[in-house]
Amino acid sequence: MEYVKLDDTNITRYAMKHYDNPQCIDVDEFHEDLNRTKYVKRLFRKYMSSGVLRERLILNHIIIFYNVFGIEAASRLLFYRLEEDLHPLLKTFLVFLNYLPEDGVPECDLERIPLYNDVIQVLREV
Repeated sequence: MEYVKLDDTNITRYAMKHYDNPQCIDVDEFHEDLNRTKYVKRLFRKYMSSGVLRERLILNHIIIFYNVFGIEAASRLLFYRLEEDLHPLLKTFLVFLNYLPEDGVPECDLERIPLYNDVIQVLREV
């Protein structure tokens, strides 16, 4: 399958193309859904700096994001918008939710991204 390389010039257009929310009433709601990546990033950063994991809130943001963008597009958007040092944390949550696309993510090599064992233990208790 041929992939368009995501960059800052086409990311919004790519997101719009894959956005599927029948209840969306205006472009502000689209941007609110797209900005969930910022919330996930902020929550991941908080975990990295303080050790405080708000796993249920993270799961809620990720699930909503995947519901409106679909598995492949949501995965590409998240891996593009989150820095590489957050990819292991993201992958851990996506493996838990069974949200990783079968064909992988062109923006990164999923095989080389490790999982967080301590986060896996927390997620198993959810």
